[in-house]
Amino acid sequence: MPGRDTPRLLSEHLGFVTWDRDIPTGGNVYNHNLVAELRALDVDVGLHTLPGPWPEGNASTHAQLARALQEAPTSLVDGILACGAPDVIAAAVDSGRAIIILVHLPISDELGLEPSRRERYAALEARAIQAASGVLCTSRWSAAQLSRRFGRRDVGVAVPGVRAAAVARGSQQTEHPRLLTLASLTPTKDQLSVVRALAQVAELAWTAALIGSDSAAPNYADQVRAEIAAAALGERIAVPGMLAGDALDREWEGTGAVEALHQGVTSHSDAAPGTTVSPGDPESLAALLRSWLTDAPLRHTWRQAALAQRDTLPGWQQTAVAVLAYLERLQPPSIRAGLPPGPPPTPPPAPPL
Repeated sequence: MPGRDTPRLLSEHLGFVTWDRDIPTGGNVYNHNLVAELRALDVDVGLHTLPGPWPEGNASTHAQLARALQEAPTSLVDGILACGAPDVIAAAVDSGRAIIILVHLPISDELGLEPSRRERYAALEARAIQAASGVLCTSRWSAAQLSRRFGRRDVGVAVPGVRAAAVARGSQQTEHPRLLTLASLTPTKDQLSVVRALAQVAELAWTAALIGSDSAAPNYADQVRAEIAAAALGERIAVPGMLAGDALDREWEGTGAVEALHQGVTSHSDAAPGTTVSPGDPESLAALLRSWLTDAPLRHTWRQAALAQRDTLPGWQQTAVAVLAYLERLQPPSIRAGLPPGPPPTPPPAPPL
């Protein structure tokens, strides 16, 4: 049940507009759980899943988005749609609708884009975010980035929640440590660096699985598989594609990312359940993997830190409450493009290093 700090629920219909891709990306999982928890809090949410090659669009897909935005006085819109259609966002706001863009990843930050496309996406994104009534991000780090990039001081944060699950066995009871990545095979997720790092520790005992959809960037997925074959690691690195449910659960045996790593750490003396390396740096990742594979006390320390923090992580209801709290602050007449709702809050800090 909602606690005392649950904000007053919206009395009007709330729209939620996203795309019709149902592959279990982080953004899609977030959207699904957020809608479910908002409805559990008795919010009347109307869900629209729109087809189209978002963030690219055309007259037909933009018309569908425009119609969806007219069906509720307030709508949350996934950034992959909204940031590709700034004119639609601006028109909806001008018509009196409150439009809040939910940004999982700025469309211009996707790696592997050609320079001309990145420049075009950045321009579209800037117009959409400046036109919107509000902007929500899924991490404090990304909110701070958007605040600096676009000059909006009203960017809100609603971090992803978690659902309780059994503790993973990890590699403690297996002969060889097993490594896992879980993300779509795209340049942004940088599985090539993982393969190249693993090739540098091939003399050590390990197996790995790179789990995720290979349809978002098929050329990149082919490149990952080719790199595995060239390194003669086909028997050790599995690329099974997208997994979900029991099939994914079985595999668990064995940026915002920095913020997630430190979620639940309450003091500088608390150990984090891991560490980070810069993207595109297979040499540093290889050195880290070598340390983890050869240092049993390090593995134990990270595991104990993860176990200590698992009960401190927020649930999806807390995510929904954070979204509602942000929407509560967007009261007329402050719902106007580019204006903060009342006194501007301090921009969110960057995550700890």
